[in-house]
Amino acid sequence: MATTQQTDVDPFTAVEALRAALDGAGLVLPSLAVDPASPGPTPIDLGRIRADVALRLAAALQRRAVA
Repeated sequence: MATTQQTDVDPFTAVEALRAALDGAGLVLPSLAVDPASPGPTPIDLGRIRADVALRLAAALQRRAVA
């Protein structure tokens, strides 16, 4: 996994890639969006999620880390 910060990544492309990956894991982050009002590199707002979704997301990431 790359640890170098990349500031030239299109945030809208990143949001769509993340949305597709989450969808593939059966997860939805309803508030996932680009936050264009922030200064500097445009941040992506992951939003608020229910606790059960957070646990499912953690499990999906852990499975990926093990694989």
